[in-house]
Amino acid sequence: MPKLDEIDRTLETESKGKRLISPAVAALVPVVVFAVGVHIYSNELLLTYMAIYIALAQGINIIYGFTGYLPFGYFGFFGVGAYASGLAMLDYNVPPVLAVVIGGVAAALVGALLLPLFRLRGAYFAIGTLAASEAIYAIVSNPSLQSITNGPYGLNLAAYYSSGTAYGTAIALAAIAILAASYVRSSKFGLTLKAIRDDSYSASMSGVNVPRQRFYAWLIAAAIAGMGGSIFGWSTSVFYPQAVFDSSLSVLAIVFALFGGVGTVWGPTVGTVVLYAIYNAIGVSNPQYFQLIYGLVIVLLVLFAPRGLAGLRQIKSRRATTVGAKND
Repeated sequence: MPKLDEIDRTLETESKGKRLISPAVAALVPVVVFAVGVHIYSNELLLTYMAIYIALAQGINIIYGFTGYLPFGYFGFFGVGAYASGLAMLDYNVPPVLAVVIGGVAAALVGALLLPLFRLRGAYFAIGTLAASEAIYAIVSNPSLQSITNGPYGLNLAAYYSSGTAYGTAIALAAIAILAASYVRSSKFGLTLKAIRDDSYSASMSGVNVPRQRFYAWLIAAAIAGMGGSIFGWSTSVFYPQAVFDSSLSVLAIVFALFGGVGTVWGPTVGTVVLYAIYNAIGVSNPQYFQLIYGLVIVLLVLFAPRGLAGLRQIKSRRATTVGAKND
């Protein structure tokens, strides 16, 4: 008969294999779905934006769903990424895909500079990030910096436009964001983030380096938003500061994530697909009706499904388990 330690090692090896397979599947699904979707629905730009919003919602998921810090100023990283990558293309002729990576790095560096905001909590943190992002917007759009950022006149990246490559890069970013969320959820790092979210003081007393773990999650979320902004600017070709430093970007990403369910892998993705599809079906042609529907969705979400669609699914599965146990 096998020894107990051999059984333990076998179980541990199988567990590691599952942890590796699960993120791989999570990253592969959006690639397949969007590759098929472009043949069914020919609006490639719309699908590009949807993939970007999936990435943004997953970024919100990582920083809010796993740490409890809600960044209303998340759009600041989006704008920094758009401008960093755009200027890299225009000033240094950097290839667009590499410029997207530069946009993510630039956003992460800005995130590192904003790390002192974590001394704030709750609504103060949310408002602090909003104020910081508005300050960045004011700097970038300042007419006196026209020689560097082109001030309020925006950037023109038409010479680098490539719809197919931009679309593929957006899909890759969505896959990377989902992969990151899957890793965070199933790893020891994710467990420490959840401990921080539930009670940062107790986590600290248990030996968790709270500032460092929050810092890592913050940088990941910032880099995702920066790369999202880079792809948005590249695929849009011509954009202005108010388009990429728009607070509604944060609002939409937060609502998408909450609707699907934060703290999960697929919740923000499903929430984005459903609500962004509604937005494009109603919001473009009838914005007044869309705002009404969105308002009702948010109210219903807060009242009846605070954990989003994923929470409803968990409740249903628990009830089924309870009923099955009673029948037994």
